[in-house]
Amino acid sequence: MTQTRELRQIINGDRVSDGAGVQLTRIIGSPQLNMLDPFLMFDAFGSDKPQDYIAGFPPHPHRGFETVTYMLEGRMRHEDSAGNAGVIETGGVQWMTAGKGIIHSEMPEQKEGRLAGFQLWVNLPAKEKMNEPKYQEFGAEQIPVARLDNGTEIKVIAGQTDSGVNGVIDNPFVNPLYLHVFLPAGVTFEHTVKETDNTFLYLMKGQIQVGDKQRPLNAGQLAVLETGSKVRVNSERDTEFVLVSGQPLNEPIARGGPFVMNTREQIEQAFDDYRHGRFA
Repeated sequence: MTQTRELRQIINGDRVSDGAGVQLTRIIGSPQLNMLDPFLMFDAFGSDKPQDYIAGFPPHPHRGFETVTYMLEGRMRHEDSAGNAGVIETGGVQWMTAGKGIIHSEMPEQKEGRLAGFQLWVNLPAKEKMNEPKYQEFGAEQIPVARLDNGTEIKVIAGQTDSGVNGVIDNPFVNPLYLHVFLPAGVTFEHTVKETDNTFLYLMKGQIQVGDKQRPLNAGQLAVLETGSKVRVNSERDTEFVLVSGQPLNEPIARGGPFVMNTREQIEQAFDDYRHGRFA
């Protein structure tokens, strides 16, 4: 029996400064919502004031999870200790698996104009945390778009749409769904999700009603959804949102700044490895 997911919790997030002074809104990873297994953090950033972003994120380490950067506007250059480098441009995505450890930087490739996007942290299962680091990086033109008869457009970053369009990201650990949805006014959006997933949507533009109970969600808010096998959203006006879903790992979590492991001892080892230059 199909059950529609209702809205369980609305999160507004907190304004914070990260990196070398980048202004952003932390939504998952905030006091309102510490995590939503397997999602450890979800940040939204967007400003046309260079002082809000120009200092960027100078070199810093990660271990034990994945970082997902999705650029809505602007350009961000990344470099790392393994010799990888590139630029994430408008509409592009970088899915980085930090694995056993990498030191990387993310710096704006612009001195004016608007820089906007999201960063999502996705946990890795214990047996995968010490794997070799790797990247999956795609430009806007490489990401499939599903176009429906009612005018809905769905940019498919990860997972599969109900119409059979597959995203570009390969992640067998939590089998994520990551959709960027453009919904015209007065249209209903429905999408299947796994009943065992944890699921959220973040509204970027417009106003929507969520679930059969039609609970309202405003732009800039994140909705944590109840269990169920289907997401249903109605739009009052032209609307834009991301829908993210993934299989929880249900494993112990130990955090220490840029490291996410399973025990405190592993966190202490990560700091020791970083101090002694054992990262990639």
